[in-house]
Amino acid sequence: MFQPLLEAGLRQTMQRLVRPMLSNAVPLKLQRQLIRQAYRSSVPPRSARFVRDDLGDVPVVRTTATATPSGTILYLHGGGYIIGSASTHRGITGHLAKLSGCEVITPDYRLAPEHPFPAALDDAESVYLALISQGLSANSLALAGDSAGGGLSIALAMKLRDHKHPLPSSITCFSPWVDLSQGALYQPEREPVLQESWTANAARMYAGDTPLTTPLVSPVYGQLDNLPPLLIQVGSEEILLNDATRLADVAKRDGVATRLEIYNNLWHVFQVHCGQLDRATEAVQVAADHVRTHLAS
Repeated sequence: MFQPLLEAGLRQTMQRLVRPMLSNAVPLKLQRQLIRQAYRSSVPPRSARFVRDDLGDVPVVRTTATATPSGTILYLHGGGYIIGSASTHRGITGHLAKLSGCEVITPDYRLAPEHPFPAALDDAESVYLALISQGLSANSLALAGDSAGGGLSIALAMKLRDHKHPLPSSITCFSPWVDLSQGALYQPEREPVLQESWTANAARMYAGDTPLTTPLVSPVYGQLDNLPPLLIQVGSEEILLNDATRLADVAKRDGVATRLEIYNNLWHVFQVHCGQLDRATEAVQVAADHVRTHLAS
């Protein structure tokens, strides 16, 4: 009985508190401040430890929850490329570290509009290549990300493939944003978190002078062949549902081993409630299992 009530309460919180923050009427500087406070409700497990570092001239947060991590996850945070940070996502990365037994590395990639495309992608690539140059095997490294970070994970894998770099063992995407042209948003009125006008504005700020259908901006317009196994999780109530299903279709078309999971009646990146909401915890456990399955033994 408690979980349905918690789910309803969290939905109301998203709709009444978070959604109004993510509005073009709110100055971006204030949005960034408010969202930092909102993410305080996403609580990491007590075993999680966070250490700041620098990889490839990009600041990162290293997250561990076990004494001897068995692999590494490069996690790219969401926020429409304009808000969010490694710190805001300590809840989800802490739980992912605990459930996977891996070290999770979260870059503080540069944000738009101060740093439009390809700044975020370049920073993600720099961190990945720095890990490889330090001797980490690509087979022991996984990619993951939520929302914009989910799309960025796919774009990074595409860029690595095209530049003949070793590819990660797997990719996990939570509510990925993979079509910034917003060609097929799903029922925006049912989304309790994101506003269509806010995502459109964020897309313009991130892309700058680059066309929104450029594959490294919107990966559904690219070729995904030869990418590693892909897990996609999405809520049935969010405007990016069609982004997730289209990404799965394109990946399967191009021969990528793909698993799509749609969680009924849940919202954008509901996984941030891991440790509180049972279905969110179960979803992150599935993601952790996906990571572990494909890591080199």
